[in-house]
Amino acid sequence: MMLTQDALGAWLDARGRLDVTGRRCHFIGIGGCGMSGLARMLAMRGARISGSDASESPVTEALHEEHPDWSITFDQAQPVPGDTELVIASAAIKPEHVELMSAVEGGLPVLTYAEALGLAMRGTTGLAIAGTHGKSTTSAMLGHVLRECGLDPTVIVGATCAQLDPGAAHPTGFRMGAHKIPTGALAGKPGILVAEACEYNRSFLNFAPTIGVITSVEADHLDIYGSLDAVVDAFAQFAHRVAPAAAGGKLLIAHDGAHRREISAGLECEVRTIGFNPAADYYVTYHRQERRVTVSNGTLLGAWAMQLPGEHMAMNAATAFVLALWLGAEPDAAAKALGDFQGLDRRLQFVGELATGGGVARVFDDYGHHPTEVETTLRALREAEVQDGGRLICVFQPHQHSRTRHLLEEFAQSFAHADVVIVPHIYFVRDSENERTKVSAADLVDRLRQRRVKAMHVYPFDAIVEQLVDICRAKDVVVVMGAGPVWKVAHGLVKSGSPVGTQHAVAV
Repeated sequence: MMLTQDALGAWLDARGRLDVTGRRCHFIGIGGCGMSGLARMLAMRGARISGSDASESPVTEALHEEHPDWSITFDQAQPVPGDTELVIASAAIKPEHVELMSAVEGGLPVLTYAEALGLAMRGTTGLAIAGTHGKSTTSAMLGHVLRECGLDPTVIVGATCAQLDPGAAHPTGFRMGAHKIPTGALAGKPGILVAEACEYNRSFLNFAPTIGVITSVEADHLDIYGSLDAVVDAFAQFAHRVAPAAAGGKLLIAHDGAHRREISAGLECEVRTIGFNPAADYYVTYHRQERRVTVSNGTLLGAWAMQLPGEHMAMNAATAFVLALWLGAEPDAAAKALGDFQGLDRRLQFVGELATGGGVARVFDDYGHHPTEVETTLRALREAEVQDGGRLICVFQPHQHSRTRHLLEEFAQSFAHADVVIVPHIYFVRDSENERTKVSAADLVDRLRQRRVKAMHVYPFDAIVEQLVDICRAKDVVVVMGAGPVWKVAHGLVKSGSPVGTQHAVAV
């Protein structure tokens, strides 16, 4: 969908930035967290915005409240507005979408979200955070730290984080920052733009950042890639898109678990590693009981206590800390900001408590949908939250039939820390109908039972809530996991029965 080079020139200003001043930009799928953030950013750059989505949501309601002049529709059978000059489509939009087809037939330029964000990064001090895991959390942590340290970044994250812009009327995954870096070693350089760089469909190859990050590389999206080797190759291509060292280009890559040797070979940018391995350029330690994190590079650079549990959260924070130092933050201020970070929606998010006989069960919500994420999150909750006599109950909704099929055995191994697992239907969104027939939730339940994990298939979500109300007892910890709408179970559970101390959207 990318604009041709000839057509692209008309959309760039003298500095090579995407120029949307006074132009109508129509967003198909504007209710997405990233899409809504990009719409806000382009509006602040002078664009006239309209959009559409499949249905109303808290995101579209917030957009309407903030920008009553924006036209946002929910009729999927209508063409794009007549004065549209540029169309930006979510990755979830299929080619047969009526609006998208009308734009193509009308000869309008059409960009995917990643293409548009990549163009918007031009002329900024762009920082793209890639990796199989940890992108959203690391991006939000970094945005929070940079804001607290006075570096005034622009940030687009694919999840809601109240601490990105505390003064906003509605928490979002976006904040608008300065055109130039106001302070620190890079003062006066183009403003910072922090963004997630997703590997799905090789979207991150649309970015050309000043600083790149690779947190981890594992087999995922195999419906697109076919093999781990192809995934590694795509990350290597992303790394080659980082600016050369002479232009300030740097890559921070995990010392272990990111295929760093293959990916970093032949790069022109400066490369540094981070990890729990003492051989890493930035050596990270984590004390589980105290949740204390340290980062050193031969000398201690910073230390702080985390509010969020788990080694994975410690590594996300350490990565954000190093990046903040690269961008000019003071180490003590960056460490303090990370110690104050409370989390973001659906990343080990504490939702509330459910009254049970003789006590309460604590309820968490998490976006994890890959076997490594499941195992890591369950281990963190087991270590930090489960008390003597309590059980760890997991409601897991598999995301995509193709991912479930390709990684079925890995999923079956990832629930060892759970006492009870409840599996609803697989979330069907992008796969073909043929793929849908090849695997089911029952297949995962069977694999779990073979491993002596107490597992059951329950659907719909209301029935899962009823089941949890029946089985939960004092000191239990319930975590609802998945990238689909399974979050409704966590919130429905807290609202059911006699909730105690309910705290929506508050992270531990």
